[in-house]
Amino acid sequence: MVDSARFCTSRYAFTDTVHVVPLSCPQQALAERGGQCANCLERDDFRFAHQIHQGGHTPPALAAYMAQPHWLYIATFANAVSKVGTAAASRRKSRLDEQGPIRATYLAQAPDGRAVRHLEDALSRELGLTQAIRATAKLAALVSFDPGHVDDAHAKAVDQAITTLAALGIASEREAWLPSAESCAVRDPRRSPERALYPHDLRTGEHGFSIEACSGPHALARLSAGDEILYVLDLNALKGHRVLIGNYASPPTTVQESLF
Repeated sequence: MVDSARFCTSRYAFTDTVHVVPLSCPQQALAERGGQCANCLERDDFRFAHQIHQGGHTPPALAAYMAQPHWLYIATFANAVSKVGTAAASRRKSRLDEQGPIRATYLAQAPDGRAVRHLEDALSRELGLTQAIRATAKLAALVSFDPGHVDDAHAKAVDQAITTLAALGIASEREAWLPSAESCAVRDPRRSPERALYPHDLRTGEHGFSIEACSGPHALARLSAGDEILYVLDLNALKGHRVLIGNYASPPTTVQESLF
């Protein structure tokens, strides 16, 4: 059962120069802007990270964190759209694991967070690569997609990015991201060909299902034993909501099969 109220997800704190840990909101307050309460937002130094390469405010703890090496990568999702992104060396794999792409490749290592964000902006500008993809687009594409088409789109984006980096005098690599085994069924529709979007709002009411596989925030779920259809869900919808674990059932679900 899910409480419809949305509570503050608090903030990250720096434990040393290269690691961050999540903290709980001390007031357990209701969420306001961006899923945080005003107090946690004010104390969240990490929110300045995206402007650090543009001369924005840089708290000392964030400056130390951004001074570590960073990686530039290309990630391609089930809709065959590729994005360029960055990850601190200490978050090199977990950053991609959290996003749930179908394919991803590390392109280059930069000395710090400022340098890598300049490279990210350059690839966005020169190749038209986005730096973010809507969650709804990622989820909808997981119902049915062509892995070969995604592979081709990813290879093209990586080739173009490496060519652009070379023109900028940047030495590049081509190292594939290795996803977890638990995500394979989500990323390969041939393992679970009967799929549908979960039609109910996870943010309220009662829901009952068993999780078959997860890739980032995306899950494949079976409503009851023996069901042939697996439902695709975005567990990010539960962010900030209080969930009571128990023996529940989802509302009735009807899937309209294709006429062709």
